[in-house]
Amino acid sequence: MTVRVALVDDQAMFRAGIAMLIGSQPDLEVVGEAADGSEALALVARTRPDVVLMDVQMAALDGVAATRELRTSYGDDAPKVLVLTTFDLDESAASAIEAGASGFLLKAADPDFLLASIRAVASGSQVVAAGATRRLWERFRTRPTAGTGPEYDALTARERQILARAAEGLSNAEIAAVEFLAEGTVKVHVSRILAKLGLRDRVQLVVYAYEHGLV
Repeated sequence: MTVRVALVDDQAMFRAGIAMLIGSQPDLEVVGEAADGSEALALVARTRPDVVLMDVQMAALDGVAATRELRTSYGDDAPKVLVLTTFDLDESAASAIEAGASGFLLKAADPDFLLASIRAVASGSQVVAAGATRRLWERFRTRPTAGTGPEYDALTARERQILARAAEGLSNAEIAAVEFLAEGTVKVHVSRILAKLGLRDRVQLVVYAYEHGLV
């Protein structure tokens, strides 16, 4: 299946380079380009891409606001957003994660890593720029924590264990090894946890855990 990608960046030269890179892949397709968040919303409505490569610093409507609007407008049917940033971890990139982005990476990332990230996000995984994971979670750790609600109470004891492991950054395979479970079983548990907590993906799961003082 071909992954449909929308490019959103205010630099035409940058968009052209990324479009050429993506166009060289048989399983990826650029369905349109936009120069700011407002154009991005219209582009998504017109083309319904699977993934949006979203710059965070743009005029008119920035990438964070555009990501939030996509989540508000389309809910679970919103395209996956992969944020592009110049810095390892800035306020905008972290805010985009909170707004519903599936991850972020540097504009200077290796081309092969960019392509792999697009495929990963399209399949439901998350991507965070190398070296920024700990700082991202530390950003949420420093906030006042909120108490858990009835949605957390609905989790089973095993699901709470899996949530804690995932919040530590462990993959499904690593959780399976630590908890002596089959990897497929862990995947089912994670899916149920996301559904019960009303979260979209593992990035939001980790944010939830830090914001509620679970790690």
